[in-house]
Amino acid sequence: MVVDYLIDPFVAGTSGGDPESLSIRHAFPALWNLEKKYGSVIAGAILSKLIAKRDPVKKTSDSSGKRRNRRVSFSFLGGMQSLIDALHNEVGDGNVKLSTEVLSLACSVDDVPASGGWSISIDSKNTGSKEFGKKQTFDAVIMTAPLSNVQKMKFMKGGAPFVLDFLPKVDYLPLSLMVTAYKKEDVKRPLEGFGVLIPYKEQQKHGLKTLGTLFSSMMFPDRAPSDQYLYTTFIGGSHNRDLAGAPTTILKQLVTSDLRKLLGVEGQPTFVKHVYWRNAFPLYGRDYNSILEAIEKMEKNLPGFFYAGKLLKTPFCASYA
Repeated sequence: MVVDYLIDPFVAGTSGGDPESLSIRHAFPALWNLEKKYGSVIAGAILSKLIAKRDPVKKTSDSSGKRRNRRVSFSFLGGMQSLIDALHNEVGDGNVKLSTEVLSLACSVDDVPASGGWSISIDSKNTGSKEFGKKQTFDAVIMTAPLSNVQKMKFMKGGAPFVLDFLPKVDYLPLSLMVTAYKKEDVKRPLEGFGVLIPYKEQQKHGLKTLGTLFSSMMFPDRAPSDQYLYTTFIGGSHNRDLAGAPTTILKQLVTSDLRKLLGVEGQPTFVKHVYWRNAFPLYGRDYNSILEAIEKMEKNLPGFFYAGKLLKTPFCASYA
């Protein structure tokens, strides 16, 4: 019951996966640490609470002893695009290359990062651009592309090819995001709060096709006109992989149908926006440590190269550890 109605929708809503293919060790390190330290997650949770009451210092620490940061949801007036616009204005047009493919990366240093130690060859996809094969030098490289994309790039070190055949294969789950707006008078059962996640058993029982919906205008009132509700709905993941790539017209019907059952929505949306991510959620192999070891090896052998992104921050792995 707990797995079906609590863990399953949470995992599906945050990673697109399902509990049966989840590595607790990497997905929920706090729970893993409790079990390793106390022999049981439940006993560990109780004992850690009792210890925290006796020792005020531990109230701000997690089960591994690290300082615990308070997590909050936030956004900006005008949406997260406001952050991107501000960063772009700070960096300047001349330092931002859009629609540009990295052809090759060359590291000219052996041990420690150095000024101008990296040269990168790029190919701009902008029509009329003269930047095909253009090389630029940098002090360091921060890479956030999926490992599958990194493997296709040509790396050089000290004038010789640096082969990335040690990088493991990572598969991805697709996801479609549908943003819809409805007149408030057409939503008969509006719910307040963050949103709703739908357990897979409830999807099967009631014919629902979506993973869940965020009540965007409830969380951030500036997102929609005062007479409308704005919803962000997710489709895809491991349970409905094929639906993620469906056309907008089909997904619009599915979302409207699900919101009708959940919120009593009537009529058609006044606004629709569809975003599709073919590689939305990484699915890791049985040993996520092999991913970490490969990235560590890449950074160690390429001075001034740093790998970042969701591959390191939200590891939902395809096996029980």
